[in-house]
Amino acid sequence: MADRLTIGLMLPDVLGTYGDDGNALVLRQRARLRGIDAEIHRVHLGEAVPETLDVYCVGGGEDTAQILAAEHLINDGGLTRAADAGRPVLAICAGLQVLGESFRASDRVVDGVGLIDATTASMQIRAIGELGSTPTREGITAELTEPLTGFENHMGATILGPGAQPLGTVTQGVGNADDAATVDLSDGERQRYAEGAVQGSVIATYMHGPVLARNPQLADLLLAKAMGIALAELEPLDLPAVARLRFERLP
Repeated sequence: MADRLTIGLMLPDVLGTYGDDGNALVLRQRARLRGIDAEIHRVHLGEAVPETLDVYCVGGGEDTAQILAAEHLINDGGLTRAADAGRPVLAICAGLQVLGESFRASDRVVDGVGLIDATTASMQIRAIGELGSTPTREGITAELTEPLTGFENHMGATILGPGAQPLGTVTQGVGNADDAATVDLSDGERQRYAEGAVQGSVIATYMHGPVLARNPQLADLLLAKAMGIALAELEPLDLPAVARLRFERLP
């Protein structure tokens, strides 16, 4: 078991609009509470992305920020090499869109990083409010058993291709796409109730919160994957305040 972890916070200067850098803080704290030396490595726009960090966090941002982030991550290639090597990556909202094949921003279609088989267009109405889902337990998330909860605030209609699976099935809120985005698709039912995406070592979601503060099991799953162990091998934490917050936010 690793006794030291490096947590990559990707481009917080452009993808830090919604407080999603809190996910890196949660990972660091939950690791330190277990006696693991954990540090956050911030990578800003224009800086090389190290490909040997243990886990990576990508946050949300506005249109111009998304375009800048996508260009940087594509040209640099470090995050792609890390994901290809199986290092876990958490992507939130705009991060989900940026890591897809393409997304719409500033009235044009922009190439994404290509780590997720997904394309994002525009919704008719902004999705904003509480978002809940039941984990699909696909791929890297097979060990998840607890409902997922967060707060969505986006206009991205994200459609998953066959290479990606949803992170969760929506129980509250909108998720990846509204009805207008799915009406003409043969797999419309799958798309309509999809939330987030799972592909390889990438876990992506529209849930803010930060999502890891509201979903400690998901945080621990990322830590376990970063350490190369099963989730059940990770020492449990007794944190009543976290449990109360989660209880208050579950639908």
